[in-house]
Amino acid sequence: MRQSGRSRHQKRARAQAQLRSLEAYAAQPHSFVFARGRAGRGVRQLSLDLRRVMEPLTATRLQVRKKNSLKDCVAVAGPLGVTHFLILSKTETNIYFKLMRLPGGPTLTFRINKYTLVRDVVSSLRRHRMHEQQFTHPPLLVLNSFGPHGMHVKLMATMFQNLFPSINVHKVNLNTIKRCLLINYNPDSQELDFRHYSIKVVPVGASRGMKKLLQEKFPNMSRLQDISELLATGAGLSESEAEPDGEHNITELPQAIAGRGNMRAQQSAIRLTEIGPRMTLQLIKIQEGVGEGNVLFHSFVHKTEEELQAILAAKEEKLRLKAQRQDQQAQNVQRKQEQREAHKKKSLAGMKRARAEADGDSDAEDPGAPPEAEGAGQEEEDEAEYFRQAVGEEPDEDMFPKSRRRRPPGPPSKKRQVKERKLDRGSDRRPPKAKGKPWGAQAKLGPRRAARDIGRGQARPSKKVA
Repeated sequence: MRQSGRSRHQKRARAQAQLRSLEAYAAQPHSFVFARGRAGRGVRQLSLDLRRVMEPLTATRLQVRKKNSLKDCVAVAGPLGVTHFLILSKTETNIYFKLMRLPGGPTLTFRINKYTLVRDVVSSLRRHRMHEQQFTHPPLLVLNSFGPHGMHVKLMATMFQNLFPSINVHKVNLNTIKRCLLINYNPDSQELDFRHYSIKVVPVGASRGMKKLLQEKFPNMSRLQDISELLATGAGLSESEAEPDGEHNITELPQAIAGRGNMRAQQSAIRLTEIGPRMTLQLIKIQEGVGEGNVLFHSFVHKTEEELQAILAAKEEKLRLKAQRQDQQAQNVQRKQEQREAHKKKSLAGMKRARAEADGDSDAEDPGAPPEAEGAGQEEEDEAEYFRQAVGEEPDEDMFPKSRRRRPPGPPSKKRQVKERKLDRGSDRRPPKAKGKPWGAQAKLGPRRAARDIGRGQARPSKKVA
């Protein structure tokens, strides 16, 4: 049965939507969060908590070994589309947090003055709200007090903004905003407060009993005579279940949000619950490049204009010397290549000249030609001649076939010399066969007697058994 055209269009539209979603995901910023060096258990746990903050646009199962260098991480980050590194390290005195922008930098180095892990924050709360659905979308970034306090503050704000995907306030879906990351800058102490919250939206304007009915867990009304008692007075409910709301967190929803009672154009309260981790950061320095380069800003080291000019001149001189060395190396490579080509041409010309001289001299003997006369003479000296000299008789026709192996010209080999010696010894010890007397008669006389008779040149006849 022929497939309907509607199904084909649906498949095509589904494939195009999937392709657009993959392209949009690849265009978003991605990050690696890891600890380097002997960081300790607490710092490594802090790095895992930071991964939870950066989810889902981070490598949650990233493993960095001791032998892996920063260059290895940068080489792996390129094909994977990673744009930021968040690196934690620890020294004998302080804990540092580095924020790097790939591939060209800059690098911001912070000192962690205070930090609190997720488990400590959750254990201190009376009611915590944290579930896996909150980490399916990136958090909402909120920057506070990043005003005109200098270029380094503006650069910090830009780096934190680029950590997360941008949001279009006219098209954003409020159901995807489940978490909030707040970074507050204190101009007096020059410290950053890093806080992570969970967002909950609840309707307002209803009694405590109505709010209880709107929750997923239905209240116990066994002691009530009528449901109006619950709606009117909120009987049976504790005071802790009613959280105070005010103008600071009540707003009108522009669209409906998942949850009972959160309708469009209705008043709802936005409640934040901290889920950790906490950090108090202080900017130390800003560098060019990834982990190395010129220091653009330093909180404790301040240099004059003359010192900056001297550093800039030294760097330019270093770059000039590097370019000069590269040019010299390129010239050396070119010169060696030309010498190699000239030597090759000269060698080929000499080989052609030698070949032409060898072809023109007809009287000269070709050293590479096979020695035909010697080969023919060596073929004639076959094993049959050795047999004649050793035995004194002509060999049988079927003993040595006509197809004989050609021996190479030159002196005989060691194997051939040994064979000749054995044949010579046999010709000295073994006399020629006596006429009329078989060799078998000598064998029947015994080895010693037969040898004595052979030495005398005669052999006794064997005794006949009747």
